[in-house]
Amino acid sequence: MRTNKYKLLVLSDLKNSVDSTLKSTVSLAKIIGGEITFFHVKKASDVVEDENQLSAKRTINQKHFATKRKIESLINPIKEAYGVNITTSFSYGNVKYEIESYLKENKPDIIVLGKRKASRLGLIGDNITSFILNNFNGVVMIASNKKALEPSEEIGLGMLNASNKQIDFEFAKDLMANTQKPLKSFKIIKKASEEIKGQNQLNENSVEYVFEQADNNIKVIDKYLLKNNINLLCIDRASHQNKNKLSAKKSNIEEVIDNLNVSFLVTGSKNLNRR
Repeated sequence: MRTNKYKLLVLSDLKNSVDSTLKSTVSLAKIIGGEITFFHVKKASDVVEDENQLSAKRTINQKHFATKRKIESLINPIKEAYGVNITTSFSYGNVKYEIESYLKENKPDIIVLGKRKASRLGLIGDNITSFILNNFNGVVMIASNKKALEPSEEIGLGMLNASNKQIDFEFAKDLMANTQKPLKSFKIIKKASEEIKGQNQLNENSVEYVFEQADNNIKVIDKYLLKNNINLLCIDRASHQNKNKLSAKKSNIEEVIDNLNVSFLVTGSKNLNRR
């Protein structure tokens, strides 16, 4: 059995749907047994604009306290509403460098990002979503700004181009135990007549929808997600999978995330093995 809690790290720019992101994080943390840390990075250029040393120091102090108060105003209502502890921290500097340093030092199991309303998926600065997917091996949750996971409710979990192997990440059993039944699977194939040997169904308690590859697949799947009350879609980003497997490829994951109105659980490029 796991002796320590999963470490969930929320990365936020304090601008986009922080409340929804935190609710979804709390929901996942309660299901799998996790502790939450909230981390924010502010670009140095946004803090210091005056070259005068004394003035710059005064500005840093002022913005430090202003940032701390803003984070507290966002975090405290969630902590009180759901009875959870959320550790907070923030830093100044190059955004990607600060995040990378934080990840190396703290080694989170799961990173949670808020989904932007715009088509470009930058979280903080320039495309932090891509940066995380390319540099972090663990599970990544992209929290919807419209359909937050509610901590007191079961999750409507869906799988995109899934196989039995895909749902074999460490906390899958805990997640599945808190998922509405039956599990919904959505699969895109090249031809309607194509035979999918051994992958027709995840298990006996799942329902699978198969779509022939077409330009409007995303719109069609989005309608099915809504119809089936799916609020968390699991997709795979393993770069080592061969071309014959029907998993979502790394190259189009961001397109899928950008165009479907749900939260996403993007599986890691390697399984967590800490039990």
